[in-house]
Amino acid sequence: MKRIFAGLLVATLLAGCASSGHRAPVAERGAAGTKNVKEPVTEKSTDKDWRPRVYVVQKGDTLFAIAFNYGLDPRELAELNGIQDPNLIQVGQQIKLFSATTGTAVEARPAQSLVKDQPKVVKYPYSEAAVAKAEAVQGESPRVPVIARIEAKPEVKSEAKPEAKPETQAGSQAGGEDALEWSMPTQGKLIGGFSEADNRKGIDIAGKLGQPIYASAPGKVVYSGSGLRGYGKLLIIKHNKTYLSAYAHNDKLLVKEGDVVTRGQKIAEMGNSDSDQVKLHFEVRRLGKPVDPANYLPLGKP
Repeated sequence: MKRIFAGLLVATLLAGCASSGHRAPVAERGAAGTKNVKEPVTEKSTDKDWRPRVYVVQKGDTLFAIAFNYGLDPRELAELNGIQDPNLIQVGQQIKLFSATTGTAVEARPAQSLVKDQPKVVKYPYSEAAVAKAEAVQGESPRVPVIARIEAKPEVKSEAKPEAKPETQAGSQAGGEDALEWSMPTQGKLIGGFSEADNRKGIDIAGKLGQPIYASAPGKVVYSGSGLRGYGKLLIIKHNKTYLSAYAHNDKLLVKEGDVVTRGQKIAEMGNSDSDQVKLHFEVRRLGKPVDPANYLPLGKP
């Protein structure tokens, strides 16, 4: 009878251990769910961004020219630097081109999920030795059973899912270049081409006084005026984080700063302001650097 009771006791102990399942993980709260979280992605353009984070004002500089040369919005640049009057900057003054957080990856906390295992359960086949061990366990002081409060399937919080939105990836920081569709800003004869060696920063298209000038791509007007020497009455449109386009020597400007324009919208009338003839000087700037408009426009197909 005693042997039968001991056999039942061993079976009961083994069943109790099996009911707890496999090793029950004990994870520290706060660390759970971060193990598989990807590190924040630093937004980068398709090419290396050559622009410095801070620019030192030189003689003859204006805030509008600085913004134009670095592909930025003058209003945003003034706001970033706390400049009330964009016309009042001083030689030697440091102008921040980007905020402290721009392009900086969020610091990722180390994913340290501490897992503590319960003692391993070893199943012994029924034998005299197993019965003796069971009786020895019963002879010890009673132990409080360990109850794992964490379920076998750890709770997964929705915040822990590293679902990267497409607009926050590198393509968007490149300004969605592939989505841009460019069209001719006006009709006329091409009388001047782009040449980096000769410091010709755009193309010149001849035409008639008052001829319509159109936005070559959709965007926001970030400059409308005549404050940049050599450009006459000038419009600058910011298309995205990468591209600007400039329309110079106009007779009339039909849009103002802050206006959002569509591709093909009439924005000005051709003129000869600060020029020796009636023409449109058109520039495309990528990250502030002049690039050949022929790579974007259907030249010869007005």
